Amino acid sequence: MMTLSSNALYISFIIYLIAILPFGLSIKSKSNIFALTGTILTLIGFVFQIFYFISRWYVIGHAPVSNLYEFMTFFGIMLIASSLILYFLYRQTIIGLFTLPVVLLTLGFANTFSSDVTPLIPALQSEWLTIHVLTVAFSSAVLSISFVTGIIYLLKVIGLGEKSVRAFFLEVVMYFLVTVFGFIIITGIFSSMDYKKTISFEDSNSIQETLEYNLPIIVVPSNLIAEQEGLTDVPLWVNAKKLNTIVWSFLVGTVLYLIIRLVTRKRIISLLKPLTKKVNTGLMDEITYRAVVIGFPLFALGGLIFAMIWAHIAWGRFWGWDPKEVWALITFLFYATFLHLRISKNWVGEKSAWMAIAGFGIIVFNQVFVNLVIAGLHSYA
Repeated sequence: MMTLSSNALYISFIIYLIAILPFGLSIKSKSNIFALTGTILTLIGFVFQIFYFISRWYVIGHAPVSNLYEFMTFFGIMLIASSLILYFLYRQTIIGLFTLPVVLLTLGFANTFSSDVTPLIPALQSEWLTIHVLTVAFSSAVLSISFVTGIIYLLKVIGLGEKSVRAFFLEVVMYFLVTVFGFIIITGIFSSMDYKKTISFEDSNSIQETLEYNLPIIVVPSNLIAEQEGLTDVPLWVNAKKLNTIVWSFLVGTVLYLIIRLVTRKRIISLLKPLTKKVNTGLMDEITYRAVVIGFPLFALGGLIFAMIWAHIAWGRFWGWDPKEVWALITFLFYATFLHLRISKNWVGEKSAWMAIAGFGIIVFNQVFVNLVIAGLHSYA
């Protein structure tokens, strides 16, 4: 059953990859056949994702959201669900076209982590695991759709030949997406080589511990024992192994980005802009706002209220300033500010689009960087 579950996820990945083609063709076609084909393929892929999720839940006996692999795969499911809902509401195939690459990056990113089933630690042995994490994942996915529509909006309004600050920062966003692809590539290469190297260091209590690296060592923890490894060391509160992976991701991502620029002799935003030729900017702005209106209260419920209830049950306190808790609060305050500025200060159009992109950056930082680099109670990856 577990094999069938994993295979279903791989099949959905392939289907989404194929679905990009008809969605792309639908942008310039006057016929609805390509849009219909892309939508049907997306629905089929979604069914395979749901099968993966339900079957894995059945096998392991609890909601499969207890580590970064499981969370990111479920986040990918919710991204597809959110995009399908919005498609049937607004009939905008371009949302599917831009959402699918984000989903593929999400699933590829998830696959770089171990999919092995391990026993739940005591703090996770609660029904609040399901309630809290599923709500956070769904609300984060809905909020992420505002990132997609924000990107589409900005690609439409920023000129091809424009050399401005806004064009620069939109290109920076594309660079970061390429960096995620770099992460997938570099971890996949060294994983296939079964690369492993172990180092020893002393923790803050002078107890010897070890770290097993799966990529060549650049970053090491302080208090290293024996021979010197790596190019630099970091404080013990930083997970040196996972920061090492992030450094490699940026190195590979930068190389990939430069290759794209050299081969095409264009910025990535210039390559994507033609896809937005028929975009209604007013409608994209409206969808951006609606996604935040729906996602914000759901995040407040799952990311703060449910989280505090679970924290009280697991650790005997509602709030403890754990890094994950702090960034959940920052996420909540950011989107509260988004809605405040939108309603009271009339921050619409381009301002809303930039805020939606910044909000997605905060979500990614909270769900990925905090888990990977900053040691805390939520570092289950």
